[in-house]
Amino acid sequence: MTAAWATLDDYAEENAADFRAVIDSLAAELPDGSPLGLFEQASAWDSTGHSDKAEPLYREALDRGLSEVSQYKGRRAKIQMSSSLRNIGRAEEGVKLLTPELDAPSDELDDAVRACLALCLSSLGRDREGLSLVLGALAPHLPRYQRSMGNYARALVEPQG
Repeated sequence: MTAAWATLDDYAEENAADFRAVIDSLAAELPDGSPLGLFEQASAWDSTGHSDKAEPLYREALDRGLSEVSQYKGRRAKIQMSSSLRNIGRAEEGVKLLTPELDAPSDELDDAVRACLALCLSSLGRDREGLSLVLGALAPHLPRYQRSMGNYARALVEPQG
């Protein structure tokens, strides 16, 4: 699967169906109903510009226990599904899906959670909350001003007093 994903950019837009066929073929090697296969198929639809087709596959993968099989891929599915939901005009569902991930055990996907959640919030007209999340995610990576940016991030959403 990793080798197949490495070739995604080799496919022109008009050949996206060929890429999805490769992923479908590999997913078919897994046991029937495998949440891993569903996740990969959803990702393939998503990566080729079809959020509408990806969203139900992400949902099914999660419903079939993807997070139990792979906590990491389960978290990726939530991030990617929230992005798909936003793309198809259902950003509020994306917010509901990702908000609990802010309190999930930390991993390398933390910043992606915040970035996707910020996009969903922005789509709902909640730009200050989204900016707060993005600044908070960015602050630890800065060579200087980490404390200041963290404070600014919090100030964007704290009640003015």
